[in-house]
Amino acid sequence: MTKKIITISLILTILITTSSCSAKEQKKYSAQFLELFNTITEIVAYSDSKEEFSTFAQLIYDNLEEYHKLYDKYNDYDNINNIKTINDNAGIKPVKVDQRIIDLLLFCKNQYQLSEGKVNIAMGSVLEIWHEYREDGINNPESASLPPMEQLEAANLHTNIDNLIIDEVSSTVYLSDANMKLDVGAVAKGYATEQVSQIAKDKGYKNFLLSVGGNVRSMGTKGPKKEPWSVGIQNPDKHSEKKSLYTLNLKNLSLVSSGNYERYYTVNGKIYHHIIDPVTLMPSEYFTALSIVCEDSGLADALSTTIYNMPFEEGSALIESLEDVEALWVFPDGEMRYSEHFEELIKQ
Repeated sequence: MTKKIITISLILTILITTSSCSAKEQKKYSAQFLELFNTITEIVAYSDSKEEFSTFAQLIYDNLEEYHKLYDKYNDYDNINNIKTINDNAGIKPVKVDQRIIDLLLFCKNQYQLSEGKVNIAMGSVLEIWHEYREDGINNPESASLPPMEQLEAANLHTNIDNLIIDEVSSTVYLSDANMKLDVGAVAKGYATEQVSQIAKDKGYKNFLLSVGGNVRSMGTKGPKKEPWSVGIQNPDKHSEKKSLYTLNLKNLSLVSSGNYERYYTVNGKIYHHIIDPVTLMPSEYFTALSIVCEDSGLADALSTTIYNMPFEEGSALIESLEDVEALWVFPDGEMRYSEHFEELIKQ
């Protein structure tokens, strides 16, 4: 079955010239599709023809769709063992999975160690409770309520990542705790974005911008002048006329932001968002938004949750200990702070 790209549109035509001779004309194209990772995916690239760009966009779609199905915890797919399959067999049996799942889970275990538990994909049982209350609160705001702490604490007894057993030789994954569930939402989009970008690069596509639900990966440069890609950081204050906090120049870099302004619901006038602090089991309240810039989109995605769940001093120390990683913190009172070299990325 032919996959569908929802929109492919010619945005801008540029004539490239070398001295007095005309070189090949390039055009800027964009594509957008909606159904993968439950978000909007956008692609921008300069190509010699619409057909060439369509082939590139289809490559991105097809590979991203595969990762979407593998990392899905809600749906079953024919002939695919995915995160849902692993959760469904918790305490029952190991599940043979694709190497791309093994790779993701090993990456997540490493991030658990780096974050000292601030990013824990074994928290699915806790996050599922929050998801149910959030969805009910969105659909029935007049009766919105918070999960009882005793229910959250009971679920938290089943979040030990050591009970995630990965057998690389047999390519199996087993949850030894029958009440444990994986939730890779804090990492999967960024990780998949990085892997698909590398696939495209290996196929010869060197200059493009890929955004999967705001997980942005810039590859190479844009246009005939070979300029960095310009990417804005969303203002978490949706009532402000200023839509972006900063516009960054990105070349072979990723930008991932986390905040309280996307998935949330309101109880008694207070916002409760989706980033849950593994210590308090409540939505983290240190910041309203947090942005990470580094090369690897998977690392940026994991760090955006890690740092969001840390006090500023602790998070700042971690960022400064990492090579070529920058961060922007937005505090509840509107104050902004950023890491040592972040300012160098801001477009003047």
